Amino acid sequence: MYMDNIDVSKAPSHVAIIMDGNGRWAQQRGQERLYGYQHGIRPIRETMEACKELGIKYLTLYAFSTENWKRPEEEVNGLWELLVRSIHEEFKTLRENNIRLHIIGDLSQLSANVRQTIEACLEGTKENNDFHIILALNYGGRSEIVRAVQNIAEKVAQGLLKPEAIDKKLFSDYLYTVEIPDPEFIIRTSGEVRISNFLLWQAAYAEFYFTSVLWPDFDKKAFYEAILNFQNRERRFGAATVEPLNKSNK
Repeated sequence: MYMDNIDVSKAPSHVAIIMDGNGRWAQQRGQERLYGYQHGIRPIRETMEACKELGIKYLTLYAFSTENWKRPEEEVNGLWELLVRSIHEEFKTLRENNIRLHIIGDLSQLSANVRQTIEACLEGTKENNDFHIILALNYGGRSEIVRAVQNIAEKVAQGLLKPEAIDKKLFSDYLYTVEIPDPEFIIRTSGEVRISNFLLWQAAYAEFYFTSVLWPDFDKKAFYEAILNFQNRERRFGAATVEPLNKSNK
């Protein structure tokens, strides 16, 4: 029903999602927080399917932030174990459906087992180009920007780059998302209304959508509702909409 009302030509090419509310969803059911993350896999699959149905080529998911290390050790370890298991289980599906996995974030802090699993999936899907799934892992927007500045400063210090050559395009080339277009639409679930250090540079002209639905309850219907909301917006990128004057005002 909802897809029938969507104008596919007006769908964004890149959607990014802050998957929030897993812990609260579990606690509402008297379960440990990790239970919510386990049930957060299904909406990822449904959202990927919906994106492919609508011709959306890029989907970025905020899976683990640089701030998430502050959570209890048991929860953090459980999240990484869930990630490794999910990548193993979904690898065949990614290969068969021509889906490429990308990772943005600092992987140096991750265990050898997690890194090896990620790297194997990246290598095994690098030739795929029908759809791109981007996982933000140990990712923080401010850290990404600082990293880019440090790398640019090093090139300048080495005499390999002139300061006057630094512009928005060059700066973007030093971000994790160098191969990925900026998101046009950012969704956050759970009712929280903030960006939480996510894609700070890339989100400059993105449209935002906040829903009270907790992530484990987010399904295709909820995603289609979000896309309907997006396609009914006017994206001006700083320009003004000039309405014709009524004859009576002339």
